[in-house]
Amino acid sequence: MAECCLVSGWELAQALGSAHRAPPPLTSLSLAYCSSLKDASVLSMIPALGPSLRVLDLSSCVALTNRTVQAICTHLTHLSVLRLAWCKELRDWGLLGLGEPSEEPAQGSQQCPTLECQASGLKEPSPDPQGPSLLMLQALQELDLTACSKLTDASLAKVLQFPQLRRLSLSLLPALTDTGLVAVARGCPSLEHLVLSHCSHLSDQGWAQAAGAWPRLQHLNLSSCSQLTEQTLESIGQACKQLRVLDVAMCPGINMAAVRHFQAQLPQVTCVQSRFVGGADLTLTL
Repeated sequence: MAECCLVSGWELAQALGSAHRAPPPLTSLSLAYCSSLKDASVLSMIPALGPSLRVLDLSSCVALTNRTVQAICTHLTHLSVLRLAWCKELRDWGLLGLGEPSEEPAQGSQQCPTLECQASGLKEPSPDPQGPSLLMLQALQELDLTACSKLTDASLAKVLQFPQLRRLSLSLLPALTDTGLVAVARGCPSLEHLVLSHCSHLSDQGWAQAAGAWPRLQHLNLSSCSQLTEQTLESIGQACKQLRVLDVAMCPGINMAAVRHFQAQLPQVTCVQSRFVGGADLTLTL
């Protein structure tokens, strides 16, 4: 039902049956780009989906929040594919299974938000998952969190621990840093397809630590990662011997000489996207 923008969810919940009746043997459900979907209707639908569901696509359902994610983590623990790209209201506390933090600090105080304090070590207890967190979906093989721009290392470093995960997208996450990258590398060692484009805080130092954890990596997208240099290519070339496709387009710190050296180092790489590397002037090119 992707792109059915008038679907609100209530009718779909009725069609699938209530939680008090036998669930349908549905294995895959796509509601991508159903922009009218709200938490309330999705929450009424999720318990009725049943244990046979393996694929759920809610990409670009921009009104959905942490309530939906926590319902998924409670009722759909057998999922192997979960796509939440462009669900911009998702926050760290939702993925961690924590209660919603108070948004109003005490008057006259300079209290920082709960997760930020916890992540920086200033406040206890630590932000370990406590409720229905993303960690409950241990059967996941694909996860897409593209452009969930409010997520940070505070949650990603804790919940991205999936030994079976094969495909992961964390593109367009402006707060993702080397700390999160290294934690994801340790928690998801079986990745074959990884997309990290437009993550501008990732650096060579992070990749020096992370690359060795991904020997199965075959497809890697690092386009528009502005801090990366040829050192990252060297780290990847030494550790990721199964790599077939690499995208470093629009990475100003990587030049064509480094790309050619990388291809010579890994001749099995069949495709290297290197458009506008080295800080090429796009205005002149266009």
